[in-house]
Amino acid sequence: MHEIFDHTADVGMRIKAANLDQLFAEAAEALFSLLIEDLTAVQPRQSFEIKLDGEDLEYLLFDWLKELLYRFDAEHWVFSRFAVHVEMGKLEATVSGEPLDWARHVPNHEVKAITYHGLRVERQADGWLAEVIVDI
Repeated sequence: MHEIFDHTADVGMRIKAANLDQLFAEAAEALFSLLIEDLTAVQPRQSFEIKLDGEDLEYLLFDWLKELLYRFDAEHWVFSRFAVHVEMGKLEATVSGEPLDWARHVPNHEVKAITYHGLRVERQADGWLAEVIVDI
């Protein structure tokens, strides 16, 4: 589950999930729902493997979202499926999507950067919570 909230001139994403794998997958989905109006328009035509290292969960989440934003901005890919595994300072993921097509992938927000401001990942009684502020 994720929700978007306003934050001064930025936008925040609040993500809740039962476990870390789902939390990171939901965060990716939240990011792409900010970028593209309708994620159901994104077909999972091609998959990519992404591997990241990071002992600190906040920084690992930051690096994960930054990598996905880079693939959107620089390589012009949009993703709609995210299979993520986070364990012992490592993230391994398979992301599926297709090349960006502005005729079908209607833009929502222009996300300039993922920020460290307000970044948090914490375990709660019923699972995990993350908050991320993005610069728009």
